[in-house]
Amino acid sequence: MRYYITDRIAAGGEVALLGYIQEALRTGVERIQIREKDINARELVALTERVLQLPNPHAARILINTRADIALAFGAHGVHLPSNAISPARIKTITPLLEVAVSCHSLKDVVRAESEGADFVVLGPIFETPSKAPFGPPLGLEILAQAAKAVRIPVLALGGIREDRIAQCVDSGASGIAGITLFQSVRYTRNQFGVTGA
Repeated sequence: MRYYITDRIAAGGEVALLGYIQEALRTGVERIQIREKDINARELVALTERVLQLPNPHAARILINTRADIALAFGAHGVHLPSNAISPARIKTITPLLEVAVSCHSLKDVVRAESEGADFVVLGPIFETPSKAPFGPPLGLEILAQAAKAVRIPVLALGGIREDRIAQCVDSGASGIAGITLFQSVRYTRNQFGVTGA
């Protein structure tokens, strides 16, 4: 699974972001998380509607960061939660139609997320990356492998993921990779990363 996490500021603005999203949809990325934390609800709704109107030939699933209400009301496919948020099971009690992903930063987080009903988790940082420094030192491939073995749900690797590290993550048991820079680059628009699956 390839999981594109959006960042319109890093992309160079909303127009550029929509271009990257359109390219990701065209090339078959399986999930896209709209993660624009700094915008208000009205702006998030507008962006969500624009994304959902883009051609989606491979039926990628669009998840909204934390806002299950917006995801449900405007036809997105799921919600992405931080590790300390309401449990996925609570959300599914209200609306079983939404897919629920959870950000995890330890093996314990991963196990708990599965027990609380998450459909998949994003574990990181696996490698050194400035954007994930607040979450502590990188977990490394060994923790990734332990997490993948500990649960039945997909575990995606996040943090410092480059094209040349994808195979290492998959070989360690990850069901795929997640990232921002990996998908928001000219290099991505010229290349499709070979991670597939549900």
